[in-house]
Amino acid sequence: MAQSLHPAAPHDLPAFITAPVETDVLMLAMAVILLLAIVMFGLLFLRLHTLPERMAHKSQKIQFEIVAVLGLIALFTHMHIFWIAGLLLALIDLPDFGGSLGRIANSTETIAGIKPGGGAAALRPEAMADGQTSSEAAAAAREKQAAPREGAGVVLSSTTPGATPARKKELKHA
Repeated sequence: MAQSLHPAAPHDLPAFITAPVETDVLMLAMAVILLLAIVMFGLLFLRLHTLPERMAHKSQKIQFEIVAVLGLIALFTHMHIFWIAGLLLALIDLPDFGGSLGRIANSTETIAGIKPGGGAAALRPEAMADGQTSSEAAAAAREKQAAPREGAGVVLSSTTPGATPARKKELKHA
């Protein structure tokens, strides 16, 4: 290095200063460190960004999907309120209303003499055949079912085709 130095340059130069045609080792080391730092920062950012989704992964499907959509909106719009909303939604354990409401609906349909899962579709063929409106058909169906219920211990019969089998009326009320 001493033979290619400028005559005005000091003779005690630091080791990281290279000659004009030699490779700059310090610059290459700093470039590698910078690239690794950028990749590590990106991984940390994306890992932190998906935190609500990973937390909501063990919850219900609909809650997980809402949190995932909030995370994507936050990622593409750079509005952090969506990420915070997704995080709060992931932390809250929502109750399962679907199971209870489904059991209530099936029980109500069974009591009404409709096949569970049939819903109001079971009343539509009667209404179309008689030319009645749906409210008139429902009233007629209730009148048909109310007649056998008058006596205690009477077996309930169904008036709709494909309905559940008849069962005895419960006499004891706690």
